[in-house]
Amino acid sequence: MKIIVLGGSGFIGSHVCEKLAAAGHQITVPTRRRSNARHLMSLPRLDLLECNVHDAAQLASAVAGHDAVVNLVAVLHGDAARFDHVHVELPRKIVAACQAAGVQRLVHVSALGAAPDAPSMYLRSKAQGEAVLSDSTLSLTLLRPSVVFGAEDKLLNVFAKLQQIAPFVPLAGADAKFQPVWVEDVATAITQLVTGYYQNNSYSRDIPLDRSPETLQKQPVYELCGQHVLSLRDLFALAGRCAGVQRPIVPLPMSMARLQAWVMEHLPGEPLMSRDNLDSMRSPNIASGKLPGLAALGIEPGSIYAIVPTYIGAARRMDQYRRGVGGR
Repeated sequence: MKIIVLGGSGFIGSHVCEKLAAAGHQITVPTRRRSNARHLMSLPRLDLLECNVHDAAQLASAVAGHDAVVNLVAVLHGDAARFDHVHVELPRKIVAACQAAGVQRLVHVSALGAAPDAPSMYLRSKAQGEAVLSDSTLSLTLLRPSVVFGAEDKLLNVFAKLQQIAPFVPLAGADAKFQPVWVEDVATAITQLVTGYYQNNSYSRDIPLDRSPETLQKQPVYELCGQHVLSLRDLFALAGRCAGVQRPIVPLPMSMARLQAWVMEHLPGEPLMSRDNLDSMRSPNIASGKLPGLAALGIEPGSIYAIVPTYIGAARRMDQYRRGVGGR
């Protein structure tokens, strides 16, 4: 298959591209600058295309000639206009591009908790994007992951670094609930759903998924969640344990949390926290139990307790080793 992966140079997208390449598929990754995706250049059968996917004409040209589209483009911070631009208008342009090119298959990554009446702009815009896609005639699958962890994540790694430099950490939303899912499991799910096959490891062969219109209509949405439900406080503590330095957590009342988030929004660069993030955390980020998940795809979720020490703990051990060698 020839598959175009929008957002392919990002955290999840990079893992998706690796799996698609390993399975022998031809991949196109649009990017504003090739330098942004240099880490993908060594993958076989992958083409980097300099393209602004938010430009309708450029997007239509990029999609033409492909068998399927994966959309991973998203933003976590911004105002209503930015969320609408990325989460609603881009899906609308993707539908038009697919229809013009005769591409039928689309796998779109949304967010757990997306709903028209959700408490945050982020989640409401994700729901609006889903509605745009669902109103089309495309062969569509929507994926709603919980917070995604992995070696390059910007959550647990940040928590670990904060505890290495701060004597204590004021934590907003400490009791918010999550069901973190491993990036490798998310990438496997996307790969299986876009190609129509899942890997039966017992027999080392590909087993076709049922991609009939009837089945896709019955199960158009998957909730991708891990084994364990943890609070933000639990995630912070796990990162500290793996980093070998646990700092006290000072849970912030909502008034102080919103003030902290407001300050972070106005600091240079991408904020660590925004007021809209706080609003999102008012909805538990856990599986509803009403929709299929990883198990429906034959994927056993990786354990956050087993996986996180392999990258945060490994980094700490390597740092200790380097200090030891330098001290000899």
